[in-house]
Amino acid sequence: MRYAIFLTALLAGTAANADALDVVDSKSNFVQIVKGKDLTRMGMTLQVTENGQITGRAFGKDVSGEWRWQDGYFCRSLYWGSRDLGDNCQQVAIDDGDIRFTSDRGKGQHANFDLR
Repeated sequence: MRYAIFLTALLAGTAANADALDVVDSKSNFVQIVKGKDLTRMGMTLQVTENGQITGRAFGKDVSGEWRWQDGYFCRSLYWGSRDLGDNCQQVAIDDGDIRFTSDRGKGQHANFDLR
Protein backbone atom coordinates (compact mmCIF):
# COMPACT_ATOMS: atom_id res chain seq x y z
CA MET A 1 0.00 0.00 0.00
CA ARG A 2 2.86 2.37 0.81
CA TYR A 3 4.30 1.94 -2.67
CA ALA A 4 0.92 2.55 -4.31
CA ILE A 5 0.62 5.89 -2.54
CA PHE A 6 4.22 6.75 -3.42
CA LEU A 7 3.72 5.83 -7.09
CA THR A 8 0.51 7.83 -7.32
CA ALA A 9 2.32 10.83 -5.81
CA LEU A 10 5.18 10.49 -8.29
CA LEU A 11 2.85 10.16 -11.24
CA ALA A 12 0.98 13.22 -10.02
CA GLY A 13 4.17 15.20 -9.39
CA THR A 14 3.89 18.74 -8.14
CA ALA A 15 1.63 21.65 -8.93
CA ALA A 16 2.83 24.01 -11.67
CA ASN A 17 1.99 25.15 -15.15
CA ALA A 18 3.68 24.71 -18.50
CA ASP A 19 4.18 28.41 -19.28
CA ALA A 20 7.95 28.05 -19.85
CA LEU A 21 7.57 24.84 -21.85
CA ASP A 22 6.31 24.18 -25.36
CA VAL A 23 2.84 22.66 -25.16
CA VAL A 24 2.30 19.72 -27.50
CA ASP A 25 -0.88 20.44 -29.42
CA SER A 26 -1.40 17.45 -31.70
CA LYS A 27 -1.31 13.67 -31.67
CA SER A 28 1.18 13.60 -34.54
CA ASN A 29 3.62 15.87 -32.67
CA PHE A 30 3.21 13.81 -29.51
CA VAL A 31 3.86 10.52 -31.33
CA GLN A 32 6.93 12.02 -33.01
CA ILE A 33 8.31 12.98 -29.58
CA VAL A 34 7.73 9.66 -27.76
CA LYS A 35 8.08 7.12 -30.59
CA GLY A 36 10.82 4.62 -29.75
CA LYS A 37 11.75 6.41 -26.52
CA ASP A 38 11.73 5.40 -22.89
CA LEU A 39 10.10 7.88 -20.53
CA THR A 40 12.08 7.64 -17.30
CA ARG A 41 11.63 9.02 -13.82
CA MET A 42 12.95 7.79 -10.48
CA GLY A 43 11.96 4.13 -10.25
CA MET A 44 9.95 4.17 -13.49
CA THR A 45 10.50 3.40 -17.15
CA LEU A 46 7.51 3.71 -19.48
CA GLN A 47 6.89 3.35 -23.20
CA VAL A 48 4.01 5.08 -24.95
CA THR A 49 3.36 3.54 -28.36
CA GLU A 50 1.84 5.16 -31.40
CA ASN A 51 -0.95 2.54 -31.41
CA GLY A 52 -2.34 3.68 -28.05
CA GLN A 53 -0.57 1.41 -25.57
CA ILE A 54 1.33 2.29 -22.39
CA THR A 55 3.75 -0.29 -20.99
CA GLY A 56 6.62 -0.33 -18.55
CA ARG A 57 7.73 -0.92 -14.98
CA ALA A 58 7.51 1.17 -11.83
CA PHE A 59 8.93 0.18 -8.48
CA GLY A 60 9.02 -3.52 -9.37
CA LYS A 61 5.53 -3.79 -10.86
CA ASP A 62 4.25 -3.75 -14.41
CA VAL A 63 2.57 -0.61 -15.69
CA SER A 64 -0.01 -0.97 -18.44
CA GLY A 65 -2.65 1.17 -20.00
CA GLU A 66 -4.12 2.81 -23.04
CA TRP A 67 -4.08 6.34 -24.34
CA ARG A 68 -5.80 8.48 -26.95
CA TRP A 69 -5.47 12.10 -28.06
CA GLN A 70 -8.64 14.07 -27.38
CA ASP A 71 -9.29 17.81 -27.75
CA GLY A 72 -5.57 18.63 -27.49
CA TYR A 73 -4.89 16.40 -24.47
CA PHE A 74 -3.23 13.05 -23.78
CA CYS A 75 -6.02 10.99 -22.21
CA ARG A 76 -4.97 7.79 -20.51
CA SER A 77 -6.18 4.91 -18.39
CA LEU A 78 -3.42 3.34 -16.32
CA TYR A 79 -2.73 0.31 -14.14
CA TRP A 80 0.18 -0.26 -11.78
CA GLY A 81 0.17 -4.01 -11.26
CA SER A 82 -3.49 -4.74 -10.55
CA ARG A 83 -4.16 -1.28 -9.10
CA ASP A 84 -6.33 0.92 -11.32
CA LEU A 85 -4.90 4.46 -11.30
CA GLY A 86 -7.90 5.69 -13.27
CA ASP A 87 -8.50 7.84 -16.29
CA ASN A 88 -7.14 11.34 -16.77
CA CYS A 89 -6.66 13.80 -19.62
CA GLN A 90 -3.34 15.58 -19.37
CA GLN A 91 -1.62 18.53 -20.97
CA VAL A 92 1.73 17.55 -22.49
CA ALA A 93 4.68 19.93 -22.75
CA ILE A 94 8.28 19.46 -23.85
CA ASP A 95 11.58 21.14 -23.05
CA ASP A 96 15.12 20.07 -23.90
CA GLY A 97 14.76 16.29 -23.60
CA ASP A 98 12.10 16.33 -20.89
CA ILE A 99 8.40 15.73 -21.26
CA ARG A 100 5.85 16.98 -18.72
CA PHE A 101 2.37 15.58 -18.17
CA THR A 102 0.03 17.88 -16.21
CA SER A 103 -3.13 16.21 -14.94
CA ASP A 104 -6.69 17.49 -15.16
CA ARG A 105 -6.25 19.11 -18.58
CA GLY A 106 -3.27 21.17 -17.43
CA LYS A 107 -4.84 22.39 -14.19
CA GLY A 108 -3.53 19.72 -11.79
CA GLN A 109 -0.29 18.14 -10.68
CA HIS A 110 2.56 17.48 -13.08
CA ALA A 111 5.22 14.82 -13.58
CA ASN A 112 8.39 15.26 -15.64
CA PHE A 113 10.05 12.37 -17.46
CA ASP A 114 13.38 12.16 -19.25
CA LEU A 115 13.17 11.02 -22.87
CA ARG A 116 15.81 8.37 -23.60
